[in-house]
Amino acid sequence: MKVTFLGTGTSQGVPIIGCSCEVCTSSNSKDNRLRTSIHLQSQSTSLVIDTGPDFRQQMLRYNIKSLDGVVFTHEHKDHTSGLDDIRAFNFLQKKKIPLYLTQRVQEAIKMEFSYIFATEKYPGIPEVDLVNIDTQPFFVGDIELIPIKVKHMKLPVLGFRINDFTYITDANSIDDSEKEKIKGTKILVLNALRHEKHPSHYTLQEALELVAELKPEIAYFTHISHQLGLHNNVQRTLPKNIQLAYDGLCIDI
Repeated sequence: MKVTFLGTGTSQGVPIIGCSCEVCTSSNSKDNRLRTSIHLQSQSTSLVIDTGPDFRQQMLRYNIKSLDGVVFTHEHKDHTSGLDDIRAFNFLQKKKIPLYLTQRVQEAIKMEFSYIFATEKYPGIPEVDLVNIDTQPFFVGDIELIPIKVKHMKLPVLGFRINDFTYITDANSIDDSEKEKIKGTKILVLNALRHEKHPSHYTLQEALELVAELKPEIAYFTHISHQLGLHNNVQRTLPKNIQLAYDGLCIDI
């Protein structure tokens, strides 16, 4: 199975209008990040986790021509607001796209995209099926996902384990019982927003400490703010088994 990092930034991580900092003006493509999302491709299933504001651009950039489902980590706009653009896949595939999300996220999606769920539907709107998930493992096609509960300050967010790959974004705490689901992971993806303390995200140092605790073979940091610094400068400070993820990075799991 292949994982492609469609985006590794945040709304504070993409180039900011008017910002003249060294990251926002960098010519290194690894410093130019779209909003955080990944694509998983197995032999028979194409799956995206989160549809941020850059969803359409990401689908075009990485030539993703089919979509069997979208899994949502939580309801914040930088992870949901590109949902309208799944209509292109409705048109190409002639079918509804399943959305896998908790009941709380469903209610937020219904409010944000009320026209999708209207009784009298406008022609051409996105067509979706809502699939409720909670803490139980579930399948999208031939891909099994194990939900992992994390906290984004007080907001519940889901991470996911797929085989020996675990993906966690928008977190700043994980209960010990949920860490047990992560242990044994060979590849861990974790958010690392910046150096300074943040109320709802792991800092770089906090992410490093969690990696040391969980002991994956390799870790990738994502959901990166421009405040973290230049990709190459930060990478030089990290242990050999820890890398900053970047848009377009592909790994096999």
